[in-house]
Amino acid sequence: MELTRRDLLVLGSGAVAAAGTGSLPAFATPTEDAIAALTGNVVPGEGVIALNAPEIAENGNTVPISVSAPGAALVALFADGNPVPDVAVIRFGPLNPTRTASTRIRLARTQNVIAVAQMEDGSFQMARAAVKVTIGGCGG
Repeated sequence: MELTRRDLLVLGSGAVAAAGTGSLPAFATPTEDAIAALTGNVVPGEGVIALNAPEIAENGNTVPISVSAPGAALVALFADGNPVPDVAVIRFGPLNPTRTASTRIRLARTQNVIAVAQMEDGSFQMARAAVKVTIGGCGG
């Protein structure tokens, strides 16, 4: 009997189905990896912190971002479409009792901006905002 490439593919897919794997494992994105490293694989809650970003940014070189995180010890900002998703880590101290910060970040293209806050009690909270970029800021 001669095996063709098609026969080999059918046999291979049948072997995968028979092994019970059913689907291949999903791979995490660099942003998900960075968030997991920050939180220690704890899934952050939502609703406590506020992330303000423009819906449309005409220039990705300077996109204004502000975050308000009452009760946070630090806030990390991520941009899931940038080549390196880690944007900033803001640590709050006693001289910033409002736990708010604002900055300008660079976005390569239309993407989500994600803020993850570590609260003073050790828990994590997350907020995200979609920003449409018309001119990319990272060489785009």
